[in-house]
Amino acid sequence: MSQAVECSAPTGVGAIVVGSFPLSSGQWIAPHSHPQHQLAWTRRGVLGIAVDDTYWVLPPTRALWLPAGVIHRTGATRDAVLCSLYLEPDRCALDWTEPTPVGVDGLLAHLIDHLNRTDLDDDARLRAEAVVLDLLHPLPALPIDVPHPVDERVRAVADALLADPADPRSLEAHARAIGVSRRTLTRLFAHDTGMSFDRWRTHMRLRAALPLLAEGRPVSQAAHAVGYATASAFLAAFRRTVGTSPQRYLNGAAEGEAVDPSAH
Repeated sequence: MSQAVECSAPTGVGAIVVGSFPLSSGQWIAPHSHPQHQLAWTRRGVLGIAVDDTYWVLPPTRALWLPAGVIHRTGATRDAVLCSLYLEPDRCALDWTEPTPVGVDGLLAHLIDHLNRTDLDDDARLRAEAVVLDLLHPLPALPIDVPHPVDERVRAVADALLADPADPRSLEAHARAIGVSRRTLTRLFAHDTGMSFDRWRTHMRLRAALPLLAEGRPVSQAAHAVGYATASAFLAAFRRTVGTSPQRYLNGAAEGEAVDPSAH
């Protein structure tokens, strides 16, 4: 991300400017940053945003707050329209210093569309902006980190698993494939990624499943696609790693809150 560029949004009468950018499935915007804070959201499709090795999956029920200056990549796992709110730091009451997911309900979605209008008078725009800021609440779920290895031997294993998350081969089998011992690969994985092989593969599989679930695929189908024999095994791994269920994660609900089972 050393080649990232800074992209500035035009200024407006208030603190918020709205921009819309169509993204086709698989399209990624090159690494960049903004001098403004950004709230990235899509009304349809599924966004992916990467900051270093941290990756967020964003269906229409979730948005991501990106502080000014944070270098990131944005893409779509399904055709989507990236809807970004750009907030001037010196006129914004929020001072979150880390990328932060927030839930998007019907009111916030309506206000984003409202602020995208060009016929609002200044007072109406400022009133709507104040309500938007009141509706931004952090979600409790954590992102799923999948550190990308630097060592070419570890990277060969990681690339094979990223290409096929359901690859059933053991650590020992992967070690043989790259010509090192099981013990050596264990040490290399821990040194290069900060994780054990098993933990890294679990994170990678969970992250690979999220776009499938966000598109509305059944849990059993997503689980099998990333290498879990049963949906229950996948759900247990997800809750253990992320701290909540995939449905609550994608719908922006905390533990104990009701989730609309029809929401995608």
